[in-house]
Amino acid sequence: MEAHDSTEKDVTNTPADEKLEGESLVTKKADQGEPLEGIKTLDINSDNVKLDKDGDESVDMADERKDLVYKDKDEKSGDDDKTNDHGVNLEANSQEEMSDNDGEKDKIDETKEILVEEKEQEPVFDGTEVPGLEAIRSTSTRSLDLDLETQKVVEKAVALKNIVKEKGEKGAVAVSNFLRRLSGKNNEEDGQDVSESVGKDVSDSATDNATEEVSQKTAEKSAWNPLSYLTFSRDVDVENTEEKEKVANEPVECIAIRGRVILYTRLGCKDCKEARYFLFRKRLMYVEINIDVYPTRKTELEKISGSSAVPKVFFNEILIGGLSELKGLEESGKLDEKIDYLITEAPSSEAPLPPLPGEDDLSSSGVIDELALIVRKMKESIAVKDRFYKMRMFTKCFLGSEAVDFISEDQYLEREEAVEFGRKLSCQLFFQHVLGENQFEDGNHLYRFLDDDPIISGCFNIPRGIIVVKPKPITEIASRLRFLSSAIFEVYTMARGKYVDYVSFRRTEEFARYLRLVEELQRVDLHDMSREEKLAFFINLYNMMVIHAIIFVGYPAGPLDRGRFFGDFRYVVGGSAFSLSAIQNGILRGNQRPPYNLMKPFGAKDKRSKVALPYPEPLIHFALSSGNRSSPGLRCYSPGDIDKELTEAAFNFLTSGEVTIDFQGKVVSLSKVLKWYSIDFGKNELEVLKFVSNYLPKPVSEALLESLANTQMKVTYKPYDWRLNL
Repeated sequence: MEAHDSTEKDVTNTPADEKLEGESLVTKKADQGEPLEGIKTLDINSDNVKLDKDGDESVDMADERKDLVYKDKDEKSGDDDKTNDHGVNLEANSQEEMSDNDGEKDKIDETKEILVEEKEQEPVFDGTEVPGLEAIRSTSTRSLDLDLETQKVVEKAVALKNIVKEKGEKGAVAVSNFLRRLSGKNNEEDGQDVSESVGKDVSDSATDNATEEVSQKTAEKSAWNPLSYLTFSRDVDVENTEEKEKVANEPVECIAIRGRVILYTRLGCKDCKEARYFLFRKRLMYVEINIDVYPTRKTELEKISGSSAVPKVFFNEILIGGLSELKGLEESGKLDEKIDYLITEAPSSEAPLPPLPGEDDLSSSGVIDELALIVRKMKESIAVKDRFYKMRMFTKCFLGSEAVDFISEDQYLEREEAVEFGRKLSCQLFFQHVLGENQFEDGNHLYRFLDDDPIISGCFNIPRGIIVVKPKPITEIASRLRFLSSAIFEVYTMARGKYVDYVSFRRTEEFARYLRLVEELQRVDLHDMSREEKLAFFINLYNMMVIHAIIFVGYPAGPLDRGRFFGDFRYVVGGSAFSLSAIQNGILRGNQRPPYNLMKPFGAKDKRSKVALPYPEPLIHFALSSGNRSSPGLRCYSPGDIDKELTEAAFNFLTSGEVTIDFQGKVVSLSKVLKWYSIDFGKNELEVLKFVSNYLPKPVSEALLESLANTQMKVTYKPYDWRLNL
């Protein structure tokens, strides 16, 4: 990170729910050396009131819930600015104490080499299927120079020992700070909130003056901005939103009860959100039944309560009521009696039951596919084995002539008619040529059943055997995926989709239903989808795939693991295997090279290229969540409003601290996403900044465009937080 970044601090504004007019110029001061008077900066953070102070607290509290996946080795990268401060301070102290002693100058230089040495920047493999050359060179160099590196470590340890010996207490403190840095721990002072100290220096009058000045300068300037045509649906959450987000990230020990708490809800219900928080605050473990996800439970609710209005809470078989009844019991002091009843009494047979496996699930329903039954019989009858073909060995394949023999006998067809029938089966994606040379022919050509393909069989959504239900239209599956994802994000994410409760979600019936749903993608037809349908479907699928991957294979620990994570976790969709990288870079980016990669995802003969969008869609980068804390928040996207929703996603992402503008210093600090995928946003940094200006609040956009027209703005990039968004 550039030197300028180390002295610049973000100053958050009021929550986004208040006024967009408040998202304008603020005053910044440097945190090192003398305060820099008169520097005017712009912080366009309008979406999340907790990005600085409360955001740090949420991150710290979320770190305590790491039992699901192994700890991210990149966790220290988010604190680079803090650890660098230790190195600089120690270097300065050492120079101040030993500057008059020429004999100790060599030791200063040696200490400086140890303590100021920056952490080696890891290459980025986000969205790559194959690790890039940079990482290979880095790892191979480390292994080859092991002996030399060990020797240097010994020499540096001796230098540290000499410092402690000659400088006493101060030297010991310096070495302690250095060792703490190596171990990944932070000093207590590292936990101090940056925004707190900066906020004390910010003058309200200066802010107002700066805002008025920029407004006057840009009052007459007009520029196209898609945000001017949109009305944003802000999350008008329940009271104490800030407190709730803080509590939601804390590990809570629930009360041990023998009874059962059932909460009936539906999608988009504000009172249902408040009821969840109420039960959470009371440390009551509950089972949620969403009557939109489980429509038959709506009839059940009407029968046992006389109404389908939600929320409704049951303690065993006793109807407590809705949100107002819960609050009334709490105010009267009678709620504790009800909780005591839950602690001692088990649910009776009259109590509502939790959702049952497969309840109201359409994944297992449908018309039986007679062709699938024939292929099942065919797979059991013909010889499927490893065969040698064109100087190569192919596993689990069969001869075209053997398939024609079976079809002729089983369907009572002439040989030519059997070949046509075989082509029909191939078009339905039951099997395909091992090299893709033809659809289906008689003779010694080799074919392989879809589930026997070594790549397809390694996908995480393919069941054992052949599905006997006819493939449903992709629009129907996409609609169910969108509906289910909406319910999942509403319950198991917090802070507007920034954090995910993987631990709770992995044990739910909703997750099991999702796994059954994606199995239906095995033989769907993707070719008739429109641009809008492809965008919405593949964005929603990508975001859910990431959650699935984190739960099943764990979160990647470093750059090489990230390469495998995004390249090796695959779904079979329409007879082809799609990794996370293939979806992002192949489909949504119009088959563009991923960062740090020399190859495009799809080759010229790759049939997946027929599904790819004709050109890159830059706004998808603000909608795809890769499971880390610098990713956009999770939400669902629909084909009917996809362009509007992507515009909103870009606005929310860029105004949540990912863009900081210092007009006085002529510096713009951007998210690294805009650097890695800069080719999607413009040919150079100037075009990237103009692109960004389209998705900022109007006063900010106009001020930025005016500055770009009159001055040369320097572009820096913010550190990327690779830690899991847990």
